[in-house]
Amino acid sequence: MNKKRYALWTSTIFATTLLVSGCQVLTGYQKIDEAESARSLVGSIQPLDGEVNIACAGTYHCEIVQIDRTLIIAPDTHEPVNPNMLVTLPNRNGIKKTANAPINMDMAPLTNKYAIKVVPLSASAMPGLTNYYARVMPAKREVHVNFYPENNEGYVERFAMIHDFVDTGTYKLRAYQKKSDTNSGSLLETASPEPLCVDLLQDNQVQRRFCKQLDTEHQGEFVEASVRQGLSAVSNTKKAKA
Repeated sequence: MNKKRYALWTSTIFATTLLVSGCQVLTGYQKIDEAESARSLVGSIQPLDGEVNIACAGTYHCEIVQIDRTLIIAPDTHEPVNPNMLVTLPNRNGIKKTANAPINMDMAPLTNKYAIKVVPLSASAMPGLTNYYARVMPAKREVHVNFYPENNEGYVERFAMIHDFVDTGTYKLRAYQKKSDTNSGSLLETASPEPLCVDLLQDNQVQRRFCKQLDTEHQGEFVEASVRQGLSAVSNTKKAKA
């Protein structure tokens, strides 16, 4: 399959997708509607002054695999590549972790613009895995995320983008199925999967949007779409969960 390569500038996107098995495409898009929200363990994002938090959500499981040239979460083990990046939980063995009892963690500020810390956020909806978020300093970053629309580690959608995280705060890359406004109800349209989209949210406001194109020109690539400023995170989605 020939893939186009685009220059990576502040306002452009480099995004690719990997489908391990072509026969899984339709079931994967159907399954994303049933994906459970992963909120069952450690707590919530804990912002620190002067820092940027980057998280992902929307599918059974997702993980930030790379920021710039630094590997974050290993796709094979689903754990941090470098244990020194991990923010550890205090008295981990003696605390009962529940959805309503966030754990206070050792959140020492980052020491320089190259430092990255990984924080265990919550249990994944994929049994045995954990969702993490990353802490970085404000800067233009290249972020790679793996999304798992099914409860199946063999089916992964790979997404990457460059964004200027100039403002401190919390950013979330959230995957969902785009709800069509033009579906005529024909058998052909009903059988076709609705496209997977990824929104970049800053404080629950959509800043950028990328949708997977299934036409022959783009061949499954994510392409950036225009976004109305101030758009809510729940606009034009189908059962999207944060």
